[in-house]
Parts: sequence; structure tokens; C-alpha cells
Amino acid sequence: MLKVEALSKSYGQTQALRDVTFQVASGQVFGFLGPNGAGKTTTMNIIAGLIEFDSGNVSIDGMDVRRNRSSLRGVVGYLPESPMFYGYMTAREYLLFIGDVSGLAPAANRARAEELLQIVGLSEAGSRRIGGYSRGMKQRLGIAVAIYNRPRLLLLDEPTSALDPQGRLDVIRLVAQMRDKGMTVFLSTHILADVERICDAVAIIKDGDIVAADAMAHLRERYIQPVVDVVFNQRLESIPEEMAQAPHYIRVTLDGNMMSVYMRDLEAGKRELLHTLANLDADVASYSVRQPSLEDIFVRLVNNK
Repeated sequence: MLKVEALSKSYGQTQALRDVTFQVASGQVFGFLGPNGAGKTTTMNIIAGLIEFDSGNVSIDGMDVRRNRSSLRGVVGYLPESPMFYGYMTAREYLLFIGDVSGLAPAANRARAEELLQIVGLSEAGSRRIGGYSRGMKQRLGIAVAIYNRPRLLLLDEPTSALDPQGRLDVIRLVAQMRDKGMTVFLSTHILADVERICDAVAIIKDGDIVAADAMAHLRERYIQPVVDVVFNQRLESIPEEMAQAPHYIRVTLDGNMMSVYMRDLEAGKRELLHTLANLDADVASYSVRQPSLEDIFVRLVNNK
């Protein structure tokens, strides 16, 4: 559906993207992850045809983005991180305005506007001015605008940022509905829990480079890394030196009274850890082994660990 090959983009002396390559299959929800400034929004703006790029290729359904801008207008829908609206309009008026600009016949436009208000859960609020909407309501309206022309590819840039838990859940449910209708969704976010909940595949970008791109299941298999969580009865001030340098650990983190030990070799690492804990001047409250989350994998890849 979406194919990005060796994509590069610079702003003056700053290289925002370096040979970015990944593919998104039709009907997927694809998560695009990375820290702030990694190149996520630049990539999305290029895919949407809003900015130029230096080299590489981007194609949607086999159509080159550079050569088919007009043909792709009805194929791609885009919700930027901070969508802008006319606050004096109601949501219904705004959607009718979008339909007018798109050239829909009046009857079809009214039907589509009402359909979209129902899809995004704004039917009852459709006659209220947008200026009085909450952030979550504006995000839902933004999704309605982005899918007005029934695009095959929907780009969502940080759609759940700054939303409360209920607002995030509402948006995630909408994304699931879009996938169920056969739409391909490209979701840029830094909220890893949302990605684990909804995404079929993921790409992780750091400093303009793709450090991983794969299906969620394959990503977990490839970077599987057992973690031992040790909870102490008191707060530790620092990680013991012998643990920080142990050969069977990839890394050790400390958060108050909980220590997480990322194992290179689980069996050997557990024996080493138990020996260290026995000689440590601290009372252990609990000890448990868990499999890594997407957050663990993300932190490892972004920090090259």
C-alpha cells in the first residue's frame, strides 16, 4: 500500500531523514515511533505530499507521490498533530464546508456530514461551536475531516497526545473502526501503550534513521529480552557496581525501590543476580521475571542497548 525507499531530507545543514525505508501493507494500522525531533512529522508531511524531499522514493498503491499529487488527493487523508478549525463554526457547518470545497453535491454532502458526525460520536454536539469543544472532541472532528473523502490511507500525527484516558480510548476505537472498514492507518505517536493496543506493525525512527521496522509479533521475537524485576523494602540510592558490570546483564535500571535487570542469559543471569542479592545490604520484598514490553524494546533500540 505504502512504500518508502531510501528517503532523505535536509533542512540546511541539518539532515532530518537518512535513507528511511519501510513498507505498510494494505489494511494495517502501522505505528511510527520515535523521540521528539526524530523525523516523524517530516516523514508524514512528505507522504502527504506537503513538502519536498531530497532523494528516495515514496509510492502509494504503486503511484509515485511526486508525479501523482493530484491523483493522490482523494487517496490520502491527513490529521496533523494540532488541527486548526474555524471556532465560530459548528462541527456540522465545518464538515459541510469541507464537502463544498471537495465538490460534493448538496444532498450527498449533507448525508456524508451526518454520517461522519455519527461515526466519530459527535452527532449530539454537531450543532455546538467548535471553539467550545474539548481537545478530544476536536481530535475526533479532525478524524472526520481526514476521512471525509473516504481515503484508502489515513495519516494520523500524534492523535492521542494531550488527551485524557477517555479521549485516548475514543480515538483508538475510531482507529480500530477505520481498520475494520479496510482503511490503512499510519499512526505517528510517542504513547507506546496505544501502539501495543492497536498496531499491527511498527517502525522506530531515531535521529532520522530507521532502527527497526517489523510486525509487532516479529519485533517481540527478535528483541525478546527477559527482565527480572526486584522490589526492595527500602529505596536504593544507586545500582551496586558489581551489577552494573555483570557480564550476563544487558542493562540495569533503578526506580526508587524497584530494580529491573535486563538479561542477556536468563539462567546464568538469575544465578548471578541471586548471589549478588544475597550479599546486598537490602531486604528484597519480591522477585519476578517478565517478558519485555514494547517500551522496553523501544528504549533498548533508541539507546543502542
